[in-house]
Amino acid sequence: MRNDRGVVAALGLAVVLLLPGATARAATDEMGFVRIQQGEEVWKNPFGVGVEVATLYGDPSKPGIYVLRIKWPPGIMSKPHKHPEDRHVVVLSGAWYTGTGDVFEPAKAIPMRTGGYMVHPAGAVHWDGTREEGAVIQITGYGPSGNNFVKPDEPQFGKTN
Repeated sequence: MRNDRGVVAALGLAVVLLLPGATARAATDEMGFVRIQQGEEVWKNPFGVGVEVATLYGDPSKPGIYVLRIKWPPGIMSKPHKHPEDRHVVVLSGAWYTGTGDVFEPAKAIPMRTGGYMVHPAGAVHWDGTREEGAVIQITGYGPSGNNFVKPDEPQFGKTN
């Protein structure tokens, strides 16, 4: 039963992350242009740990391009996981730390500062988050997307401070 709960939690996480935001639809004009000013994002707190997600464009659960923005509070990282598609990540503000592989080792994470860019290759295990300061990142990918945690029966986030 314990593993079943982990699978259900991972599926729930994927569903919440994949929900399209209302902002992009509201900002689309009659010609199809989308404009979202800073501060107009619709943020959701799907994990209960302070990590907020805004879907700016598309629907990650369906085929096609999507754009997510994620706010990371200080001192939290996702545990090792992978995605079925390549993801392109840009750090918009703060310091975002990244690590690769099945072992969660926050002390070995590599800092990415404002303006930094990283590709998460499809199927590559990684973990990421923040330390002393928060960060805002933007992720672009081509769905359908999802999160597959290495240890789905354990907590999906860990503290770094």
